[in-house]
Amino acid sequence: MPRIRTLAILPAVLWLAACAGHPTDPAAPLVPGACNAEAAQAWIGKPATDANLDAVRAATGARSLRALKPGDAMTMDYRADRVNVVQDANGAIEKISCG
Repeated sequence: MPRIRTLAILPAVLWLAACAGHPTDPAAPLVPGACNAEAAQAWIGKPATDANLDAVRAATGARSLRALKPGDAMTMDYRADRVNVVQDANGAIEKISCG
């Protein structure tokens, strides 16, 4: 009987482990190449030139960058190694976030 009870609670334990949240410190990367958006907030308001986008990617430590202009479609998948740079209608950097 004890073994059956152990097996019965296994799905619940796995479900709780899958729902565990991220650390509360956004500056602590979880994996190599993880994005740290806080490190690049100084670029907000600057033109979204290739040089500035490269600097944002380098500052965040992200492996990839997704530049989004007004009206661009965006997938909802989350990637810890990607930085998102949202531009305003004038081509200035409006928001920098990870994902």
